[in-house]
Amino acid sequence: MNHAEFNHGGHGEVSAGLDWVCMNDLGKMLVVAGAVAILVGVGLMLAGRAHIPLGRLPGDIVYRGKNSTFYFPLATSLLVSVVLSVVLYLIGRFRR
Repeated sequence: MNHAEFNHGGHGEVSAGLDWVCMNDLGKMLVVAGAVAILVGVGLMLAGRAHIPLGRLPGDIVYRGKNSTFYFPLATSLLVSVVLSVVLYLIGRFRR
């Protein structure tokens, strides 16, 4: 079966490209991605106001030269990874 014969969405029409069902799903995905970006931004703003030392933890690597600065947030990256792993695990656990 070639792509032109593929029935998108089960609505009886034959489509050679993206139809409204695929575009609807893409739109929903973009709205969710935007909402997540807003929530992360608000969370970072609140973390900055609460003086949470993300980015300045012991274990974050900072090298300051004469004309340059190198910064690698190793401890912060590990902490964020663990927190996100736990949150996503709990979401997956409760969705069952």
